[in-house]
Order: sequence, then C-alpha cells, then structure tokens
Amino acid sequence: MFLEDCKVLENYQVGDNYYLMKIESKKASQESKAGQFFMLKVKNEMRILRRPISLHYVDKDKNILEFYYEVKGSGTKEFRDLKENDTLNIQGPLGTGFTTDVREKTCVVIGGGMGIAPTKLLIDNLKKENKVIFIAGGRDKGAVEILKNIDLENVEVHITTDDGSVGEKGNVVSALEKVLENKKVDMVQTCGPHKMMEAVAETAGKKDVFCEISLEERMACGIKACVGCSIKTLDGMKKVCHDGPVFDSKIIVDVDPAEKVGCSCSK
Repeated sequence: MFLEDCKVLENYQVGDNYYLMKIESKKASQESKAGQFFMLKVKNEMRILRRPISLHYVDKDKNILEFYYEVKGSGTKEFRDLKENDTLNIQGPLGTGFTTDVREKTCVVIGGGMGIAPTKLLIDNLKKENKVIFIAGGRDKGAVEILKNIDLENVEVHITTDDGSVGEKGNVVSALEKVLENKKVDMVQTCGPHKMMEAVAETAGKKDVFCEISLEERMACGIKACVGCSIKTLDGMKKVCHDGPVFDSKIIVDVDPAEKVGCSCSK
C-alpha cells in the first residue's frame, strides 16, 4: 500500500453523471491488481474520510491508473472538478482482488451499472490465456458508454439495458442464464448492485460454477483498522476492505446485511 500524490492526466465525462479519471502513479500502479480499490482524498478538510473508488485499469508501462466513478455526493463532485495537472492524493492499492491466475478456462465477467468499473482490468488480465465472455448491463445508454473505453477484442460481448436503448432489453442475469445453457463455463466473476450479484451467484450455483463477487461496504478507514465494513460469512466475520472486496460467493451469508452494499462506491 502506498500514500502517493499523483498528477491528474485526464478527467472527463463519459455519460450522464459518469466520469473517467486518469492519473500518473509511479508507485501504486506497479502493485495494482484487478478488483482492488483506492481511498482517494478530497481537498475539503471538513470531509475527513477518503472516498473508496474501484480501480478501473492500470497501465504499468506508463504508470497510469484509471478510475471510473459516478458523481453522487460532495466527495465525488470534488473529483469531477479536478483538472489536468491537479494533484490527487491516493491510498492503495487496497483489498483482495479477483482470481486471474488461470489458463485455458472459460470465464464469464459480469458488470452491472457502476459494477462495470473493475471489469476493464479484469478482462485484460483474463483474455490473454482464457476465453472471456463479458456481460454488461445498465439502466440506459449512458450507463454503458464506458464500454467504449474497454478493449473487447477477442471477447464475446453481451450488453443489456433496462430500457433497451443499447443491446438487448433485459438484465445481466437473464443473459447469464442463456450463456450457461449453451456453454461450459469454469468461472463467473461479477460486480454490481447487491440484488444483481445475489441473482448471479444463485444462477452460477445452480450449474455448480465457481463464482466471485465484489463487495464494497461503506468504508471509513480502508485498512481494516475499524469494523465499519465487517460482514458475516461462513468463515466468520470478515472485513470487506481487507479480506475482500472480492469473495467466493459461497461463503457469503448475506450479500447486503445492512442494506448498504454498493459497488465502486461513489459517495
């Protein structure tokens, strides 16, 4: 983990209230993995807590980190206003990421809404030695505009939207059901709204397919110093910031025990 002052390279609107920020990180970029997250510091000293944001992508050759985020509250409004050459203090990388050390497997990656955030790096890691099927879903066209920033060459892609404005009208769970009916799948990895992830895990479980889900409880510290992000699992109490955010879905007792789990927290 690093505390690092980073230069903002780009920060622009992707669609609706969704933004993509690229920063230069000479230290943290070299240790970052798919599924991990960072605690980003806001400028206003009245806002003491950092904001946890999922890692979207890392380019280790160019020392670049990418963050895809939604502007929802005062903290992310500050991130939105950052300009080229501004400085952003980051803490990370944090947490346990997705399983990527597999070969010759058929992997289904599912991102719903802001849960698309960690899929860019995950897909990039997996597709080098595996067959990757990507299922992405969102409310409407604006929610999936970020897909233009993801290299999907040699990836089987299924897009769903609630209103049918892009791809198939429907949801990622129905798309997953169709994939599992027609293909032998070795692993499912997902990030998105908690109800979606519950349904994905249940669907994968019916076919006895290993499934990883990425949780992000509301976090205060991000470094397991407090109990704010504790969840109940079959292996006892776990802290999402340290033991996760990625978990084997089979050990999770309740994906959203306090009705407060979200993916790619953007508060």
